[in-house]
Formats: sequence, C-alpha cells, structure tokens
Amino acid sequence: MTLLLLADNCERSIWRRRRGDVGMKTVLRSHVGKVRQVNEDKAWSGVLSSGLTVAIVADGMGGHRAGDVASALAVDSLVQSLNAWEEISSVKEEVSQLKEMIRKANTVVYETASLNDQYHNMGTTVVMAILDGNSGIIGHIGDSRAYRLRRGQLELLTEDHTLVNELTKSGQLSPDEAAHHPRRNVLTRALGTDSEVDVDVQVIDWQIGDLLLLCSDGLSGLVEPSLLKATLEDPDAELEQQALRLVESALDAGGDDNVTVVLISDNDGANGVGGETA
Repeated sequence: MTLLLLADNCERSIWRRRRGDVGMKTVLRSHVGKVRQVNEDKAWSGVLSSGLTVAIVADGMGGHRAGDVASALAVDSLVQSLNAWEEISSVKEEVSQLKEMIRKANTVVYETASLNDQYHNMGTTVVMAILDGNSGIIGHIGDSRAYRLRRGQLELLTEDHTLVNELTKSGQLSPDEAAHHPRRNVLTRALGTDSEVDVDVQVIDWQIGDLLLLCSDGLSGLVEPSLLKATLEDPDAELEQQALRLVESALDAGGDDNVTVVLISDNDGANGVGGETA
C-alpha cells in the first residue's frame, strides 16, 4: 500500500497540485439484494464546484427501518458539510476537517436515535473519499471498504472494524476461518452508536490510470478479491459496465445483503459539477 505519511511539519495542502478543476468520472450503483426487503445502504458520489471528486458509502444497521434512517442521516450530513469544505493550507488541517465532518454525522445519528425509541441503537458504517488528480483523503468507520487498482494490483486501503478482524490480527483466527466465521459481520466500531467515535483517516497518492472502488460488505463479503480485480481490469468494459458487473457478481454469490458500489476513475472522462444519491 502506498500512503503519504502525515508528518507534524507537513504544511503543504494535498490539493495544491490539481491537474484541473474538472473532477473525475464516478459511477454509483446500489441494489437491495435477493433477501432483504429494505436497502439500508446509502451512497453519494459527485464533483464539487472546486473540482474535488467525492464518494461516500454508508451501510446502516438497527431495528425496523432504523438502518436505512441511520445511513441516510449520515450521508445527508456529510454532503451538507461538503458544501462548506474549505481548502486550507496543510494536510494535517485537512485531515482534521474530514474527521470533524464524520464526527458531526455521528452526532446527528446518535442524537436522532437518543430521541426516538424506534431508532434505539441504530448506526451505520461509512467510507468516504475526497480526491483530486494527484492525491486524496479516505476516512472510514466500520467494514465498508475502499480498494485501489493500480497497474494490475488491487490494494485494500481500509481496515475492517470487526470482531473477526481483531481476532485475526491477534492470531486467534486464520484468514480462512475469519471469512466463514458466523460473527464476521459484528462491528467493533460504527457511526452513531455512541456519542463519540474514532475515525480512521489516511492520505493516499493518485496516479494516472488508478481506479478507486468504495463498497459495502454486500460486495466485499461475497465476492473474492480476484473476481473484483478481474472485473475492474476488463479493458473492454466502461466504468458503468464494471459497476453493474460487480453488483451482479454479488447477486450471483447469493445476494444475501444490500450491495453498493462506487467507482472513481480518471480514464473515462469526467462528471460535471454535482452528484447523485442511491
């Protein structure tokens, strides 16, 4: 994994070297799946007026209809915060700004749940990427993931906040045991379930030809990385076709969860300013 490490004396904004205020191409697809009655995933992708490209995926959880409320509240809060995004002078400040946006969304979900018994204990995952043509920031909580395809290598950029991942890191489970563990969907961290939450944020570099995938575990939990990679590498498929094929792969593998996919590429033109929600 290639990361730009954050140093205390780093004072240059990651957005200073933008190739142009045209953004990149984003494609968003979401499906309820074959088992669930309600799609508790929520996502947004698009291009800000500043030229920054943004993608958000949230996978809600809770009681009756609470999961879709949690994910929708989180995404709506983040999109509103994006409208006030400030391009400031240092990486450290921009990372702090992204963390604050996600913490604000956490407060919105937590307070809504605290005031409504029907939403008790609702929460959501979130993974969010803000990119220009050379670099970007990824923030996440939970087990929704970000992958980057670069020169034939598919890299997982995020670390799942799950019980089985903790057990795997401590050596109590093998990767194969973790993949089939009955409690593999149990989260150790989620947005909205507590008044405060830790947010993982990292700065990444971006090279021409890179492709970024954000997804809920309805994709990553059912489709092997080798198939993700093969789909994203298909030279004859446009970004829209790749996104649809990823969703279809999850459905073919059982479709027992909602599945949401956002793809970002600089190879297929650019979106205009604005965004879409699913």
